[in-house]
Amino acid sequence: MTSSDDTPDLDAVADLLDVLNLKHEGTTRFGPLDASTDPDDNHSHEMDLYVGRSQETPHKRAFGGQVLAQSVMAAGLSIRANAGLDERPIHSLHAYFIRPGDSLKPISFAVENLRDGRSFSVRRVYAMQNGQTLLSATLSFQVPAEGLEHQSEMPSVPEPDRVRTTPQELEGIDHPVADHWRSRSIDVRTVEGALFFQPGRQKYAAQNVWMKTITELPEDPLIHAAVMAYASDYTLLESVLRKHGLVWSDPRLRAASLDHSMWFHRPGQIDEWLLYQQESPSASGGRGLGTGRLYGIDGTLLCTVAQEGMLRLKQD
Repeated sequence: MTSSDDTPDLDAVADLLDVLNLKHEGTTRFGPLDASTDPDDNHSHEMDLYVGRSQETPHKRAFGGQVLAQSVMAAGLSIRANAGLDERPIHSLHAYFIRPGDSLKPISFAVENLRDGRSFSVRRVYAMQNGQTLLSATLSFQVPAEGLEHQSEMPSVPEPDRVRTTPQELEGIDHPVADHWRSRSIDVRTVEGALFFQPGRQKYAAQNVWMKTITELPEDPLIHAAVMAYASDYTLLESVLRKHGLVWSDPRLRAASLDHSMWFHRPGQIDEWLLYQQESPSASGGRGLGTGRLYGIDGTLLCTVAQEGMLRLKQD
């Protein structure tokens, strides 16, 4: 846990790396879905099988960003296991959250090889627990290549050392959920102010968030991509909450991620400061859409993110 004097818990990053250290459990020829839910699953597939533990959460539901990050690792490890392939960094992922997971139990990841071409490799990953699918994702990896270059400009915002830290935002609050937020492996600083307990002063569907791991990560691009996926799930729907004057602690709020997509444009490291520019173009039908751009501190656009979530207010 992070102490009240803003001293980081260095064990939090070690814990995250342990969660991402998936164990290869061989292969399976059993499809995780039945033919009634997936027409392609009317025959068995041989899939690589990996297993990873979960991080316990106060509500005992596995954090969606954790499952995303582990799916990135599982797909990337499957590609690295193919000795005939060159190094192929991830360039995109598209995932659907199907049902919540138990944060007290490990998760299995079945990886199907959809294609290994000359330039691209595509994997489909099923995250499973108790024989049920929690998440289904398709991930694509590409051999580095030359091509056209342009990017959007990074917005001008205060530097991270001028933005309040999570422990500062939660100072004086004694609650298990607040303790959980304080103990995260990612240093998250919201320029417009966090939405833990206090709504934003302006109802505007956009915000900017600085973030990085509290200690260095190994020099492994796959780990950095996985941790980016992990951290990208923390705050992306907050632009919806901010627009409607809501906070995470609102007892009426029922929130859950529905899907999550990422496009990795350029290599980057999340143990250095990244700016996460976020906005919500729409909310309707009990759902809210968040889009985001991850910039390196030098202004390089590293990644684009989109997520739709269920956001409902329970009526009394």
